[in-house]
Amino acid sequence: MDRPNGDSLPTDLRAHAEELLASNRYLTLGTVAPDGRPWTSPVYFAADGLTSYYWCSTVDSRHSVNLARNGEVSLVVFDSTVAPYTGRAVYASGVAAPVTEEELDDALSVYPGPEARGGSSLDRDDVRADSPWRVWRAVATAVWVLCPRERGRACDLHGRSDDHRAAVVP
Repeated sequence: MDRPNGDSLPTDLRAHAEELLASNRYLTLGTVAPDGRPWTSPVYFAADGLTSYYWCSTVDSRHSVNLARNGEVSLVVFDSTVAPYTGRAVYASGVAAPVTEEELDDALSVYPGPEARGGSSLDRDDVRADSPWRVWRAVATAVWVLCPRERGRACDLHGRSDDHRAAVVP
């Protein structure tokens, strides 16, 4: 199936999710405030596969404070450039925490991603000890993709013409 700009819609949802993660710079991070209310924040991120998402935030930002109390997290990475009703998005839920000293080298090999994405490179001293910045990682236990389809048409995989998610990591 071709889109108006000539791109084909993917039938491999895992590859579709990976492409969305590689081509988008921000995710919307959902955390839980101490009073139980949801809090969302856009953060620049880099992904390692479909289940590890890294970002850098200050320890006193609201989402970091929320995560220090309750590590449960939801996130969405979406392409805001596509036409209405033809959404392209990856959704995930899991647990987030600052990376440990032992994990830091691995995290910094992923974050901030390739130079072409525009993120600022970091070294260990930027995100540890007295620095207010930390690298965080969300580990997803479930990942879904918004099933791609053309506006007004059913998706090829499920025959549904409504927006619906399909699991890529159960």
